[in-house]
This record gives sequence, C-alpha cells and structure tokens, in this order.
Amino acid sequence: MILEAAILNIKAGQGKAFETALREALPLIEATPGFLGIEVRPCVEKPDQYLLLVSWETLEDHTIGFRESDRYPKWRAALHHFYDPFPTVLHYGELV
Repeated sequence: MILEAAILNIKAGQGKAFETALREALPLIEATPGFLGIEVRPCVEKPDQYLLLVSWETLEDHTIGFRESDRYPKWRAALHHFYDPFPTVLHYGELV
C-alpha cells in the first residue's frame, strides 16, 4: 500500500467552502481503481490548514490511474483554487 500525504493550506476564511467542495468531489477520486481510502483532517492549531492522507494500492494508481484520468481535471477545478500555496504531495511505502 502507498500513502499519499500533503499539507493543504487553504486561503483564509475558505475552509468551509473547501470542505463542501471536497465532499462533492470525493466520487471522482473514489472511482479510481486502486483507491483504498481518504482522510482529510483540519489542523487544530491552524484553522486554514488540513492534512490529506490517501491510501492507494500502488503509486501508479495515483500518478497514472487518477492524475491521467478524465476525472482529474474535474477534481482540479473543484479544489485547486483553494490552495495557497499549492501543496507538495509525497508518497510513503509500507509501515516500518
């Protein structure tokens, strides 16, 4: 399993709108073969920051299966305008 992780910094005051847009966009990512689950958690100390964790069967399920799909432009249009700055996305392997 691969764990995708990112810190999402959301434009000030846009947290609730981001959460609504995320809920509406979830079917886009959930439809991807190899998608195992997603967690998005608000930061306790920083109200405009979220932790994104997505579980994938393989790295390619994310980088090719989702990002090169016809669903990804819709995901991008729904969510990317909330980020400031654009997040760094990293992938992690199996538990040690």
